[in-house]
Amino acid sequence: MKFDIVEPGIYPELIYPAYKSTVKRGPSQPMLRIQAPLPVTENITAAPRILLPNDADLTVHGDGEPLGEKIVVTGRVFDEDGKPVRNSLVEVWQANSAGRYWHKKDQHAAPLDPNFFGVGKMLTDDEGRYRFVTIKPGPYPWGNHDKAWRPAHIHFSLFGNVYAQRLVTQMYFPSDPLFDYDPIFQSVPDEGARQRLVSRFSLEHTVGAEMLGYEFDIVLRGRNATPMGL
Repeated sequence: MKFDIVEPGIYPELIYPAYKSTVKRGPSQPMLRIQAPLPVTENITAAPRILLPNDADLTVHGDGEPLGEKIVVTGRVFDEDGKPVRNSLVEVWQANSAGRYWHKKDQHAAPLDPNFFGVGKMLTDDEGRYRFVTIKPGPYPWGNHDKAWRPAHIHFSLFGNVYAQRLVTQMYFPSDPLFDYDPIFQSVPDEGARQRLVSRFSLEHTVGAEMLGYEFDIVLRGRNATPMGL
């Protein structure tokens, strides 16, 4: 799970002036390949014991039902050859239905939900599939520019066969009107690659009258890779 082969247009530019913080934090010098020792590869595979009860259901950690639209998100994780990535740790975090994170640095004028903390984790199964239940997040202002609002999204973190191998991406929802105005989404140069960040509504995975389903497959490398580093 690393960027050995970089296809043009898939990954966001390290410095994208419209996304203002990248100007200060993005590297201004060419990157160097470091000849590091081989990482430990034994006895570090994620085990089911790291999961707590209900880690894959973000809606059951309070004293009551969280506010907002309950949804289920599922998908598969693939390598560059289309093979499933099995037993891989997937972490997710997100804002609540009002667009506010459960974090002290998020102080914008939206309510916290005492029954929703917005974090979860799970392991992929033998087919590379993951599944979790959550609340559809709301958009939120983020101060990058005038009228700057982030589209509703869920953050994903994926680990390889060692914990030093970590990729981070974001999942968006179909037909969001904020796509055209969001520098983070637009920092991915290729339109097709940007669309791979957008989940698909799934009637198959919709659960009766309880929650709508969304599918979001993740490809780690190659020409059909999901953009990372967002």
